[in-house]
Amino acid sequence: MKIMEKALGVLRLIRPVNCLMMGFAVVVGMIVATHGFSIKTETILYGFVTGFAFLAAANTINDYYDRGIDATNEPSRPIPSGIIRPKEALGYVFILSVIGFITAFLTYVPECLAIATVAWLLSVYYATMGKRTGLLGNFVVSACVAVPFIYGGFAVGKGLDLLLLFFSVIAFLSNTGREITKGIVDIGGDRPQRVRTLAVLYGSRTAAVTASSFYISSVVFSLFPRILGKVSVWYLPYVIIADTGFVLSSVLLLHDFSCENARRVKNLVLVWMVAGLSAFVAGGILT
Repeated sequence: MKIMEKALGVLRLIRPVNCLMMGFAVVVGMIVATHGFSIKTETILYGFVTGFAFLAAANTINDYYDRGIDATNEPSRPIPSGIIRPKEALGYVFILSVIGFITAFLTYVPECLAIATVAWLLSVYYATMGKRTGLLGNFVVSACVAVPFIYGGFAVGKGLDLLLLFFSVIAFLSNTGREITKGIVDIGGDRPQRVRTLAVLYGSRTAAVTASSFYISSVVFSLFPRILGKVSVWYLPYVIIADTGFVLSSVLLLHDFSCENARRVKNLVLVWMVAGLSAFVAGGILT
């Protein structure tokens, strides 16, 4: 029973759903850059594992440094609950980071290894110092969420691609909204730890308004790929779902910016981000 409890604790620590999305985002970058043609199986595998492993490492090191805050905000999480010991968590960070660097190296594209290194350093910075900076820390996390699309383009030898830059900006904006929303959820534990989130500094209402502005900005920006003729008509059904969801989430958050509702909105936004990924694939591969 302890082995099963430990295994479930590790899964909760790395947040596999988020990691799957990160790995998939790298693959989306590859698909969009090549329109779905001539991608080697090993390139897809290495790219997916790199995205998955680095986010798993980032989530784990974040929980390691947040264990004091989580003792208030999320006492049932693996580290504060005692399921995973802090030293064990650091061991997982090391293993996952090594896996990510190996698979990044195996792409044999210098830019990929450089991007992976920068993303890893940013994630460590966020966990150790960046989170306490509030909005700047939110931007750091969102940069790490946006970069997989660009990474995917380099992995297949296409370099910087205008459409992938559009998708990266959309991901950056929507995830920043989600990070600010998470600050509302965590306000109880962040305030005594002097974490300078918008919710702590200016209150939940201001944080809700700011988060909603980022959600709506991502909706507005999502229109440009179609307006500029960079995506196919198949982009529209999925992006309409995502955009409707972001607008709905904004309305819900502005109507009720309590911690409980912010938690619901934060989880809903993850669904809209998946719809957005689907829009990127459909719009990019069928152009």
